Amino acid sequence: MVAYGEPQIVMFGTGNKKGYTLVQLIETSNITAHFVEETNDLYLDVFSCKPFETRDVMSVLQDSFNPANSQTTFLVRQAPVLKLK
Repeated sequence: MVAYGEPQIVMFGTGNKKGYTLVQLIETSNITAHFVEETNDLYLDVFSCKPFETRDVMSVLQDSFNPANSQTTFLVRQAPVLKLK
């Protein structure tokens, strides 16, 4: 995955939803994350039109954050091919 530009990182929200949100454009789509300050939770979405290995994402998460617990959901989205007239 190749970054396109600099990541945008913004602190916002209130109460138990306050935290940093990150958006990184990549050549094949985007990566977004929200870090909830109060609970130390991380919600990560890696969206790419190019196939990638989920184990690579989990390895980076483990190396970078060493989470006590994690839950993964992997979705394969198949967009229909549209014929333009």
